[in-house]
Amino acid sequence: MPDLRRITVTESGDVTVVRFVDRKIVDEAQVNELAGELGRLVDVEKRRAMLLNFSGVEFVSSAGLGKLIALERKLKLAKGRLKMSDMVPEVMSVFEITKLNKVFDIRASEAEALKAF
Repeated sequence: MPDLRRITVTESGDVTVVRFVDRKIVDEAQVNELAGELGRLVDVEKRRAMLLNFSGVEFVSSAGLGKLIALERKLKLAKGRLKMSDMVPEVMSVFEITKLNKVFDIRASEAEALKAF
């Protein structure tokens, strides 16, 4: 896989744990690069259980939210599962305001999210 600039990837059993490099996911080019990296995990590397750990992320733009929705759909079509964890209150409030907390499986901690797989 090409070098990852926007995410770091580790494994916990059969779950791919993704952490974001950027504190703010805002810039359009950055969001598109992030989406490409996440998409390659599903399309090229065939990852099917993915946990997005938001620790360190302070803000996600609406474009970023759109890419996360697309990732959720892509994983569902591939019979995969997506969970999220470790959101700061400001990021969680964006998910609540947009009602995306009803779309995504968001857990308080990485450990709790891993158990939910």
